[in-house]
Amino acid sequence: MVIIGLAFALVGALVHVYIFVLESLLWTSPRGRAVFGTTEEGARATRELAFNQGFYNLFLAVAVVVGTVLTGAGATGAGAALVYAGAGSMVLAGTVLAVSSPDKLRPALIQLVPPLAGVVLLTLGLLG
Repeated sequence: MVIIGLAFALVGALVHVYIFVLESLLWTSPRGRAVFGTTEEGARATRELAFNQGFYNLFLAVAVVVGTVLTGAGATGAGAALVYAGAGSMVLAGTVLAVSSPDKLRPALIQLVPPLAGVVLLTLGLLG
C-alpha cells in the first residue's frame, strides 16, 4: 500500500510540475493563456505573480519526489514527512481553488485528487 500511495503522490507531483511549466515558463504564451483563460494584456500584467506561484508548485513536487526517494531508501519517517508536507499542501491548494472559484472545480480536482489518494494510501500502508 505504501508503494501505491507514493505512486499517487508522484502523479500529483507530475501535475504540479506541469502547473509550474504553465505558470512560470508559458504564462504569456498562447498555450498558457488558453489554459488559464487570460488575455495577452492580463498575462503580461500578472507575469511576475504567476512566475513566483509556479515555483511554489515546483517546490511541492520536489518535496514529494525527495520524500519518495527517502522512503524507498529506508528513511521512512523523513520521507513520509516530506510526502505528507508536499502532497498535503497540494490537496489544500486544490481545496482552496475549488472553494474560492467553483467554476474551476475540474482543475481543482485534477490538482488535489492524486495527492489526496497518495496521502490516504500511504497512511494506510504505514499503519498496516
